[in-house]
Amino acid sequence: MASEETALTIAQMSTATGVSAHTLRYYERAGLIHAVARTAGNRRRYSDADIEWVRFLLRLRETGMPIAQMREYAELRGRGPTSIEQRLDLLEEHRKSLREQIARLREHDRALARKIATYEDAITTRSKGTAR
Repeated sequence: MASEETALTIAQMSTATGVSAHTLRYYERAGLIHAVARTAGNRRRYSDADIEWVRFLLRLRETGMPIAQMREYAELRGRGPTSIEQRLDLLEEHRKSLREQIARLREHDRALARKIATYEDAITTRSKGTAR
């Protein structure tokens, strides 16, 4: 269990990570978070390592990794050093997918910039025509 100095309640963990208590419980049930340390009264207590792990899970989720892949990564992580190569492969594949998504988003951004410039030019042209 985490030391008393670093042990966080579920409410404190929620505040520290920005993840609701409901979502933290879901992550635990889904196997994304290992069994969390508990007090004698059966209350969850999260450690600093738990905070960092949840933040990493959020990063994976925010970059589009499906829950099933997140679960696979968490399961591999639970196996320890013997799964490092598998975890590396999974993260490299996800990074490749993320970079492809970023390239598509950049192209979308350029297309929007062109369309915005077209409308700005039209407004400027129209304003010049009515100013006379």
